[in-house]
Amino acid sequence: MTNYRRDRTIGGTWFFTVNLANRKSDLLVRHIDLLRESFRHVRQKHPFTIDAIAVMPEHLHCIWTLPDDDHDFSRRWRLIKTRFSHQLPYQDDELFTQSRESKAERGIWQRRFWEHRIRDEADFKAHVDYIHFNPVKHGWVISEADWPYSSLHRNYNKSRRMG
Repeated sequence: MTNYRRDRTIGGTWFFTVNLANRKSDLLVRHIDLLRESFRHVRQKHPFTIDAIAVMPEHLHCIWTLPDDDHDFSRRWRLIKTRFSHQLPYQDDELFTQSRESKAERGIWQRRFWEHRIRDEADFKAHVDYIHFNPVKHGWVISEADWPYSSLHRNYNKSRRMG
């Protein structure tokens, strides 16, 4: 098995991309309430802050900040994916392979995810902008504000209250 090297910065802020195994699926938005519940459940036991998020039909991007004494984002992703998968009825578009079957895995998620540690405020802003623009980039909406599965609305409302 490949030994992935992950940055173990304690209390870091991270950008993530997480994909479904079937990149033509709409599973994440079709079952958005279950995905939200999976996040809530894991955050109760393993806290983290969701600084920005956009959930597309087949993938999601988000930025998390971990507690000052923690670096284990991999555990959190494993738990979120597992909870979502266990709560979800079997889907016609799941991708089953011999490898997945031998490990008793469902064919919902890609096994890995992509992460990037946020370096500074400029990096943070660039990734937040990328997250919120992603539904437009993929042609789901014309305007960022039209995508309902995004923290843009939360961030916009927060900044308007402050101003």
